[in-house]
Amino acid sequence: MKVALFVWRPVLFAVAAAFLAASTATAAAAPGGEFGWPLRPRPMVERRFERPAQNWLPGHRGVDLAGSPGQRVLAAGAGIVVFAGEVADKPVVSIEHPGGLRTTYEPVRARVSVGARVARGTPIGTLEEGHPECAASACLHWGLRREAGRRGRFEYLDPLGLLHVAPLRLEPVGPIA
Repeated sequence: MKVALFVWRPVLFAVAAAFLAASTATAAAAPGGEFGWPLRPRPMVERRFERPAQNWLPGHRGVDLAGSPGQRVLAAGAGIVVFAGEVADKPVVSIEHPGGLRTTYEPVRARVSVGARVARGTPIGTLEEGHPECAASACLHWGLRREAGRRGRFEYLDPLGLLHVAPLRLEPVGPIA
C-alpha cells in the first residue's frame, strides 16, 4: 500500500497544480465587495491611475478601460447620480457613494438623471467614442475621488482599489499518509 501511495503522490500534486492554474484566472475575475467593474465583460485596463503630486498638477486621475462604442456602462456601486451632462464637450456621469466617495464615467451618454438612486450594476448610460488617449475603439475613463480627504480637501484615488478579488483557497480532500 505504501508503494501505491508513493507512486500516486506526484500525480495528486500535478492534478492540484493544474487545478490551481486553471482556476486562478476565474478566481481573480470574480467581483466581490460593494463595487464591481463598470463594463462587462471585465475590460482590459488601457491606462492606469497616476496620482498627481497636487490636485492641480499633471496626472491621470482615473483608469482607462477598453470598451466599444455603444457599450452599456454600469454603476460601479450603489449611490445617487449627482451629475449627468457635459464637461468640456464630453458627456459625463458622476455618482456619489456612501462614505464620501464619488465615481465619474466619461465619455458616457447618460440614461439616468440627477437625483436617481442606482444600485451596483445599474446601467447608467452608453460608452461613446472620444477618448483619444486610448488604443481601443472606445475607452471608459473611470475616476474616483474622496470628497473629504486629508486636510479637508477632495483626494483623487485609484478606482481599481474599489474592486476586491476573491481569494482562491484549496482545502484537503482527505488525509495524506
